[in-house]
Amino acid sequence: MTRQPPIDYITRITSQYESLGYGRYDWLHSDTPSAVNALPKPLSECKLGVLATGGVYREGQTAFTYKDDTTYRAIPCDTNAADLRATHFAYDLTGAREDINVVFPIDILRSLVADGTVGELAPNLFTCMGGIYSQRRVREELAPAIVERCLADEIDVVLLIPV
Repeated sequence: MTRQPPIDYITRITSQYESLGYGRYDWLHSDTPSAVNALPKPLSECKLGVLATGGVYREGQTAFTYKDDTTYRAIPCDTNAADLRATHFAYDLTGAREDINVVFPIDILRSLVADGTVGELAPNLFTCMGGIYSQRRVREELAPAIVERCLADEIDVVLLIPV
């Protein structure tokens, strides 16, 4: 297997947003490092939550809007992958529409529970629209709402899945 070179994510996304006519994307830069905590117990005993930014929603839920949508969707962990959809303005949806697991690996996560790698999945897995321009709205609206739900569900660790 040939190892692929790393993707220059910032350059790639900046170019993509400019090509969509949205202007230059303003990246958030912070001098404060993110808090990283050790797992409270082995992963095989943890309740795993998910936050995926690929615009995934369950059939019957409202699709995400295209710009500055700071809402989120709760996807029950027992949802059939065939019942999931994706909408997003900043990536090619072809792969996600063929197999939702490329942006929201629900089947893979369930297999990690089945083989004992992960203790259990949270009752709901969370999705949102990535590429939100308003950093203030993410910080003041979306992030606190997701944190509140994760705390209420007593999630031990959250897997972040960016697109």
